[in-house]
Amino acid sequence: MKQFVLLLLLAPVLGLSGDLLRLEDTQEAMGTAFSVVAYGQDAVRMRAAVEQSFEEVRRLDHLLSNYRPNSEWSQVNRDAAARPVRVSQELFDLIQACLDYSRRSEGTFDITVGPLMKLWGFYKGSGRLPHRAEVRAVLSKVGYGNIVLDPAERTVRFTRKGVEIDPGGIGKGYAVDRMVEVLRSGGIGSALITAGGSSIYAIGAPRDEKGWRVAIRDPRKHDRTTEEVCLRDESMSTSGSYEKFFRAGGRMYSHIMDPRTGFPAEGVLSVSVVAPRTIDSEAWTKPFFIQGREWTAQHKPKGFRVFLCEDKVGQACAWLQ
Repeated sequence: MKQFVLLLLLAPVLGLSGDLLRLEDTQEAMGTAFSVVAYGQDAVRMRAAVEQSFEEVRRLDHLLSNYRPNSEWSQVNRDAAARPVRVSQELFDLIQACLDYSRRSEGTFDITVGPLMKLWGFYKGSGRLPHRAEVRAVLSKVGYGNIVLDPAERTVRFTRKGVEIDPGGIGKGYAVDRMVEVLRSGGIGSALITAGGSSIYAIGAPRDEKGWRVAIRDPRKHDRTTEEVCLRDESMSTSGSYEKFFRAGGRMYSHIMDPRTGFPAEGVLSVSVVAPRTIDSEAWTKPFFIQGREWTAQHKPKGFRVFLCEDKVGQACAWLQ
């Protein structure tokens, strides 16, 4: 059921373009595909920078994976309900950023949503409709208020058993931003980095273009484009109800969960967020999807652009003013 929401409007070739070399590569990490398309004049330098960026993703996979038992993230999930767990500064800062997103989004971004995703069957990919009593039981384990951080000791603690944190709502965006830093340090001035087809960052512009042209697919008709965006030194992430879903009782239930109710959010089909950093664009897609058009228009951070498609008859997809 996974649908790519971004299309690269450039021919996928490796070769010369005027005086510029084009290099394209893709590698699997963090449970998804990371791709880089880069332009430059020094093939050896380009290849080295791209490989270093993939090496950074592999490092983060070992840090943030909740499937690797030896990762720091898994150690927190395993031990933080019993005792404070001391973590690296990088992981502490990332979890602290997640709690800030939660507070600013009124709890609609929440890395403790994992138990709900398991209950609804989205981790296994098939999906199931749970009883309301099951949802109520799991909700007691969900909520960013169950995470306690101690900056002085650099520790993470859970206030109750059964709490789990999930990097799925922020890990790809953070990894893309780290790749951008590595590529820029390696002298790359023009590149497009994508993660899973749904989070991207554009460095500079290809050739003599104004920016990287990216198409957003129509959530109602996946073979069509609903909007084209030109990105330059900025990111875009998209979340849609069609990415993962199942049907039961004549209704569609998507994987975008409202942590406050324990049920999938309704009323929106897809949200695309353009922001300076990919960690921001990825983190904010879920709150904007859950909260809807009016809340998003009032609360979106300054400088962000939001393209929203609502699940209403006759309602067109449009940029928020």
